[in-house]
Amino acid sequence: MSRECAVTGKKTITGRRIVRKGLSKKKGGIGLHVTSSTKRTFKPNLQRVRVRDENGTVKRVWVSAKALRSGAVKKA
Repeated sequence: MSRECAVTGKKTITGRRIVRKGLSKKKGGIGLHVTSSTKRTFKPNLQRVRVRDENGTVKRVWVSAKALRSGAVKKA
């Protein structure tokens, strides 16, 4: 389910979790080696809130917590 913020446009993005093995060179080892790379997702902190728009109508939209904190949205 791919939702996105109605204000900022934030949505789920993909990335990797990289596992490294070994001792770093500055600690006396031969360096770190990547042993595996697992796909993962980064999800925004979306909240479903009732918002009043310019016309004065109230509707429910998905909004990120950052947009709520910054005051970008007027809650109904």
